[in-house]
Amino acid sequence: MPVGTTIFSHILPVILGFFGILLIISGLLDEKKELWVIGIILFICACIFPFIILSAIL
Repeated sequence: MPVGTTIFSHILPVILGFFGILLIISGLLDEKKELWVIGIILFICACIFPFIILSAIL
């Protein structure tokens, strides 16, 4: 197994998901659609990102 798989499978998705949820909450509370949409996109990227990167690496 390559060394960088832990970064792509455990660390980056957690960071992206955390900031995605923060942006979703902030966008809903401040009634800013831009933050809400960016948060949803970040959260979806956090869910899909490991599958795309790890299938390319392995």
